[in-house]
Amino acid sequence: MDLNLRKAILSNIAENDQEQLEATITDAIQDGEEKMLPGLGVLFELIWKQSDEQDKQEMIEALEQGVQQANTSS
Repeated sequence: MDLNLRKAILSNIAENDQEQLEATITDAIQDGEEKMLPGLGVLFELIWKQSDEQDKQEMIEALEQGVQQANTSS
């Protein structure tokens, strides 16, 4: 069985508008279910590919801060 998870995820969100995309992200984060992680990864990949270097640097800085906060609160 040839399962391309990336294509399946993209197919599931192909017709989504901005509000639906935001709801998808928010729901996945709030639910905290690990099965949602691949989908969030695909969404992040799309964001990354559409971002310029300044935006990428801002994301990396935000990620670094988030990792540090997550490690100090656990």
